[in-house]
Amino acid sequence: MTSNISIKERLAIQRVHMPERDAHVRNKEFSEVNKGLSLEDAIREAQRCLMCKTRPCVAGCPVSVSIPEFIARLAEGDLVGAAQILRGDNALPAICGRVCPQETQCEEKCVCGIKGESVAIGYLERFVADWAMEHDDQLEAEVRPTLTGKKVAVVGSGPAGLTAAGELARAGHSVIIFEALHDTGGVLRYGIPEFRLPNDIIDSEVNLLKTVGVEIEFNVVVGKTLTLPQLQEEYDAIFIANGAGLPTLLKIPGENLKGVYAANEYLTRVNLMGAGRSEHAATPIIKGRNVAVIGGGNTAMDCVRTAKRLGAERAMIVYRRTEAEMPARAEEIKHAKEEGVEFLLLTAPVAILSDDKGWVATLSCQRMELGEPDESGRRRPVPIEGAFFDLPTEVVINAIGTRANPLLTASAPDLKLNKWGNIDTDENGLTSLEGVFAGGDIVRGGATVILAMGDGKKAAAAINRYLSGKKG
Repeated sequence: MTSNISIKERLAIQRVHMPERDAHVRNKEFSEVNKGLSLEDAIREAQRCLMCKTRPCVAGCPVSVSIPEFIARLAEGDLVGAAQILRGDNALPAICGRVCPQETQCEEKCVCGIKGESVAIGYLERFVADWAMEHDDQLEAEVRPTLTGKKVAVVGSGPAGLTAAGELARAGHSVIIFEALHDTGGVLRYGIPEFRLPNDIIDSEVNLLKTVGVEIEFNVVVGKTLTLPQLQEEYDAIFIANGAGLPTLLKIPGENLKGVYAANEYLTRVNLMGAGRSEHAATPIIKGRNVAVIGGGNTAMDCVRTAKRLGAERAMIVYRRTEAEMPARAEEIKHAKEEGVEFLLLTAPVAILSDDKGWVATLSCQRMELGEPDESGRRRPVPIEGAFFDLPTEVVINAIGTRANPLLTASAPDLKLNKWGNIDTDENGLTSLEGVFAGGDIVRGGATVILAMGDGKKAAAAINRYLSGKKG
């Protein structure tokens, strides 16, 4: 029993390392990089947890997972109990265990990290969630609640929409998700490569939501196929979670040349449509021997690592600050370096030049240095006068960020937006329209999967309160 392990003994246990596929093999394939922990390693890592009474890790989790409780069960070898706790708190635990930035959230709050290394909460979440998927027959079947008679429409099947839908269905409401694409997951499927998040993991998590009554209708573009006012007429409440997929422009000459991609388009072609991954793929993709990805976030890492797997001899990150300022997760940067990605730091693109046929041929760049901090708290990149150079490249990918697509919001002129075009909400996700809530990137702008899930969970609770006070 873990209660017999002293605090001193717990602190003496070394943090587990995640087994990974060989970098020189994986950079040519889309198989998942991280292999997952063994049962022995998972239990040993769980035994590092001090079971703090104040539970600071929970405060750092946007969906408030009962972290000490599920880890305690795992430490005792009670995998069924650990899985029941985790599934009860988190609609997408196997996904979160792979792509959630735990190091800046729950693990950052871990007391073990004050003088040593924090408990590997993300690795343990993934282990328990994967075990649960493989041993579903050992878990208690979830019983559908008595229906309330209320109908809720959810726009988008990304992390915010899936989370809200699951919470609302478990509360007894009839829930339907309207998804613009032909498959589930939103950014989870089109925006995150399978070497980080395999599609079968998304499918398994979505299928669990279907068992509690969530329905999904595909190829419905709210704002075009249906309008928001039409949904308001038919449903008692609406949750908008359609993301923010419109690219932010580079605002440099040549960004409309052939061979320039927005990150979302590039990743969607490869991840959702299979472009470049087999000779039978119907969707085309320009591969390029030299590929330059502009940006330093997780999306940029996904793009450049994808380009490497599609055969780029030189796959490059072009970033105007240093590695210390990169918003990408440390693990993603590490994996990219191991796979042969080049990092051109303190480098800003100034123009994209073409050959005589209008195809990308050169990325013109300027060297930078760091000045004083800007509003983000990071040191501002300052151009070095006269320090220009040309980078031969056939493909340029813009991964500097995304913004809200106005297609949906334009169909509801009374829906209040902020200056960036995102939907304006209160702290519970309520918009300016009666019974209409919103969350995720359409409210925040480009953010993380787990923050979107937190929005979905919070909004679902608010929708429950709203529907409980609604007559009829």
